[in-house]
Amino acid sequence: MEFKDILKELRIERGLTQKELADAVHFSLSTINKWENGKKLPGYEALRTLAIFFKVDGNEILGL
Repeated sequence: MEFKDILKELRIERGLTQKELADAVHFSLSTINKWENGKKLPGYEALRTLAIFFKVDGNEILGL
C-alpha cells in the first residue's frame, strides 16, 4: 500500500475530513489533498507529525 492510501485510510478510520486533519496537524487543506492524491510526498517532519497524530509507527505510515 502506498503512503497516499495509508494516509486516507487512517483519516477515514478516525472519521476526519481532509479539512479537519489539516487543522489538527497544522498543514493546509491543499497539502493534505496533494498527499492523498499522490501529487506530493511529505517531508520528514510532516511524516513525524502524522505518525504522532495517528499514533502509528513511522514505518507503518510509509507502508514499510
